[in-house]
Amino acid sequence: MADELVGVIGGTGLGDALAAAMTGSEFREVETPFGAPSGPVLVGALGARRIAFLSRHGPGHTLSPSEVPYAANIFALKKLGARAVIASGAVGSLRDEIAPGDLVIVDQLIDKTFKRTPTFFGGYGAVHCEMADPTCGRLRQALLRTADPLDIRIHPQGTYVCMEGPQFSTRAESRMHRAWGGDLIGMTAMPEAKLAREAQMCYALVALVSDYDCWRPHDASK
Repeated sequence: MADELVGVIGGTGLGDALAAAMTGSEFREVETPFGAPSGPVLVGALGARRIAFLSRHGPGHTLSPSEVPYAANIFALKKLGARAVIASGAVGSLRDEIAPGDLVIVDQLIDKTFKRTPTFFGGYGAVHCEMADPTCGRLRQALLRTADPLDIRIHPQGTYVCMEGPQFSTRAESRMHRAWGGDLIGMTAMPEAKLAREAQMCYALVALVSDYDCWRPHDASK
């Protein structure tokens, strides 16, 4: 295993920004027992930290949420030496007070996915994993400290409902998610967080609110 580094999972835009800021970077092809990851992993230095960035939806954003090879992605980052994963993702808001453009440092997750492989241990035995707090408290606090001086509205916690997709919710489903206590709706955090826990990696999720989900009527004039 390589030297310790921080794994980052996100979209192409984040990857482009990191690539411009990183030094000594190179793409690594990583083989895993769970198939190929979404694409090559960009490894380099960002300040004093070594970073391994993986584009979740692959080059050209070609993989749908159900097609992302989550197990291969987490395994690849672990194999390269990552002990922590910082993930990002766009979400819809289920709360008036969480507005488009806000960031949320997610602390809880509700898993509604059903097509994806949620464990590394299928076929090997009955392996159980504690998931009461699916994100890492220490990593979340580090992100909040880093974000504190920024001129961005940041919510220190929020419950993310992960649906299968690729379709968005019906209005009845959106209202149900609110009744469950969900604050955000997205399609990619699960089983990513579960697999990171099984791999004994700290996991944190920065959610970018793109819009209000359909529970709230949209302004047709905008």
